[in-house]
Amino acid sequence: MKKQTLNFWWPGYALAIGVGVSGGMPMAQAQEAWPSKPIRLVVGGPAGGSADALARLLAEGLQKKLSKPVIVENKPGAAGALAISDLQSNGKDGHTLLVIQGGVVSEAPLAYKVHYKPFADLKPLAQISRTGLVLVANKDVPISNLKQLVDYGKAQKDGLVFASYAAGLKGHTSGILLGQLTHVPMRHVGYKGSPPALNDLMGGHVPLMFDGVTTSLPLIKAGKIKAIALNYPTRIAALPDVPTFKELGYPQLAQAGWFAVWSRPDVAPAVQQKIREVTLAYFKQPEVQNHIKDMGMEEGGAATSEELMADLKQAYQQQSALLKSINYQPD
Repeated sequence: MKKQTLNFWWPGYALAIGVGVSGGMPMAQAQEAWPSKPIRLVVGGPAGGSADALARLLAEGLQKKLSKPVIVENKPGAAGALAISDLQSNGKDGHTLLVIQGGVVSEAPLAYKVHYKPFADLKPLAQISRTGLVLVANKDVPISNLKQLVDYGKAQKDGLVFASYAAGLKGHTSGILLGQLTHVPMRHVGYKGSPPALNDLMGGHVPLMFDGVTTSLPLIKAGKIKAIALNYPTRIAALPDVPTFKELGYPQLAQAGWFAVWSRPDVAPAVQQKIREVTLAYFKQPEVQNHIKDMGMEEGGAATSEELMADLKQAYQQQSALLKSINYQPD
């Protein structure tokens, strides 16, 4: 019997499946076959972090919908490389997925020497939340808004010192860009993570910091540090009184990031589509969206994998230009 080829169309993909005597599973059956065993969500961050919280939220939703165990495993460190390596080794059938921020593609490869190909080895299937940075200040620094910060910085002989959670990442380059836009000299102090940087900020050792909203939010609400501006495109529910850089006249600093569920690019397209559909449906639920907002993030969108990758490529180019402007060399 002659083998026949049928073409099926899924959003973003054309898939040819052989059927006939030689076999070949129809797409509907391939999709129904997933999941056929427990699902692993590998997290590129520590327990208790933003990625971990989102992964555990997703695990709860997937277990309810798919009636299969969903296991969250943390693989922090090495700029996400350990988690990505796990995905590369175990993720071909779609039962191992990655929950991590888009910066593993747009930032980490420029800041560190990584052993993965950022735009070839990973594929974002569904955006689950938007996240971003907030410019925060020591509570005793005599400023309460961005204009006052700029005036204060220009009055200082050597400009301003600012901290970030890691050299070479967006918390670092946001301060560099702010200095370039306002003509205020900005001197960077890099830390290994947000906690030590925030401790020095509260202690008055550094006056300013670009930090993730999630980690700074409890300290802002407790009055231990003060928020100046956000890099989100619009104001967020967790900090409704804090303006964005965009509305303050600095749209170049509107560079919010996002978390997503990722797979290997070679996972069957039907499986990719099912993962995407189940994930987006769960994260559209109002109670889930409220939970995300309480964490200092905003709900994700329905962007396709291609749209998400285009966003990352644009962010990569901007990040690369900023790092070149200060002659930054990867560790």
